[in-house]
Amino acid sequence: MIVAVIDSCIIFGMPLCDTLLRAAEKKLYRIVLSQKILEDATRNMVIKGRLKPDLEEYYQQQILNAFADCFVEAPPNLTESMTNATSDRHVTATAIASNANYIVTFNLKDFPSSSLVKYDLEAIHPDQFLGLLCDRWGDEKLYRLICQQSNALQNPPISPELLLNKLARQKCDRFRSRLIKFIVILNRKHMK
Repeated sequence: MIVAVIDSCIIFGMPLCDTLLRAAEKKLYRIVLSQKILEDATRNMVIKGRLKPDLEEYYQQQILNAFADCFVEAPPNLTESMTNATSDRHVTATAIASNANYIVTFNLKDFPSSSLVKYDLEAIHPDQFLGLLCDRWGDEKLYRLICQQSNALQNPPISPELLLNKLARQKCDRFRSRLIKFIVILNRKHMK
């Protein structure tokens, strides 16, 4: 089973956060979070106006309720011993404490491989991580996940293709291209 810590910068952005949470819910990988990662994400969402301050605790509680077994708190001495960017040492320590394979983040520079290699840990861009899930489970499974996500978005309604375009704007353009190719092949099969 793939085990991945999701950095706060990933939780911050929709629809990518939703896609990754849905993939975890479908058991395509085991998601790992810490309370600090979640607090950092929601604090930044409030600061940027993406979440009302009075909904911050509610949002955190919803994720906690949905993924209660995914929360891991690293011991402070482990966090202090990390050598990556100071502000993200808790993320690396959480990954080590949970035996994660990956840290999914946009901030790859904060997680140099020299700080992770001895723990058999890798920082990975979300686009690459989604590609890894496609490799592991197949494009069709991820396409179905995107379809379910798009069906849940009703205000306004969003097609799977539009949702993939939104993910591309969140720097997941290889994942978008891969699934668009899958859609084209799928449509060709149905036309025969």
